[in-house]
Amino acid sequence: MHLGLIGFPLKNTFSKNYFESKFSQLHLTDATYVNFSIELVELFPTLLNSHPELNGLNVTIPFKEKIFQYLDEVNPTAAEIGAVNCIQFIKKETRTKLIGHNTDAFGFEQSLKHWLPDSMPKSAMVFGNGGAAKAVVYVLKKLGFSIQLVGRNADPLNQKICYTDLNKSHFEKHFLLVNCSPIGMSPNDKELLPIPYEFIDDQHCCYDLIYLPEKTPFLEKSALQGAQIKNGLEMLHLQADKAFEIWQSETV
Repeated sequence: MHLGLIGFPLKNTFSKNYFESKFSQLHLTDATYVNFSIELVELFPTLLNSHPELNGLNVTIPFKEKIFQYLDEVNPTAAEIGAVNCIQFIKKETRTKLIGHNTDAFGFEQSLKHWLPDSMPKSAMVFGNGGAAKAVVYVLKKLGFSIQLVGRNADPLNQKICYTDLNKSHFEKHFLLVNCSPIGMSPNDKELLPIPYEFIDDQHCCYDLIYLPEKTPFLEKSALQGAQIKNGLEMLHLQADKAFEIWQSETV
């Protein structure tokens, strides 16, 4: 089994150590995992030609949405989300078929179900608008949440507002706050998500997809306001295990 990760830049990647530890636990002595830092998605075909041994890939920023054009097929969930973070290689004779999946949605949904109070109203604010945010929005809609999207720029057609538009009423209506942006991620781990924290209280649950640092400034400040907090490490483990399951279905 020969796996890898594509993205740029790959500064704080979790995947390589995680999968190499998994290989060791499963005694997969011939398995490998390589980080492929490619600046442009257009370099993807060259990467494939240079590494015909590959059985699967993870996909991270900034290619989760851009990779679609190079895939032969996309799983219905990933197609609906509009983002791929896992590529399955199906090798038949001389041809390799590439199938895109989204395991972020699975990881987020499972980690959320284990954590959220059953009594909490189903309303959420989602900060950020990348591929991870799309997976989060997909899951929240599936679970029946009403959603307010928030980003650096407003997008009235998609009902997204700016951080500067936030006021007390938004926090009185939405009780789950999810950061899908890179704000607060190492090495910029002092950067604070620009929201009015004075409106957060013990009725809120604050989830940050970032896992490094363990507590982003967003989580730290929200906890001081009495909110329940959770980082993205469990989600990361769950989505990685789901990806491994997908790859094993064809390679083991």
